[in-house]
Amino acid sequence: MDDFYKEYILDHYRNPRNFGHLEKVDASAEDLNPLCGDTIKMELALDDDGRVRDVKFSGKGCAISQASASMLTESIKGMRLEDVARLSQEAVLENVGIGISPTRMKCAMLGLKVLKSAALGEMASWPDEAR
Repeated sequence: MDDFYKEYILDHYRNPRNFGHLEKVDASAEDLNPLCGDTIKMELALDDDGRVRDVKFSGKGCAISQASASMLTESIKGMRLEDVARLSQEAVLENVGIGISPTRMKCAMLGLKVLKSAALGEMASWPDEAR
């Protein structure tokens, strides 16, 4: 089963979903992992009900950080902004599908941190155990 998830991660890394920039941005944030230099920027377009109509991300970094961000963008379309702000570390780990070592946890959580920052309109802290 791990081989399937490893291929899934590599596919999201090589062919990221929702990569790029939006023409009209309602919320955005950008941050980096100071341990390795990975960067991610998230841009959100919202509908009149405060739901994510579209999302794009950009950045550079390792397969885990970029694939995790790609997977996150797929999972939040249609979500209300307040629900995006409440996403948990477990949701990201479930998307990734394999165990993440403590040294790679900040890589996996960078997209979530940036996404929450965009949703909250302020810099979010590292999700739980990624500190």
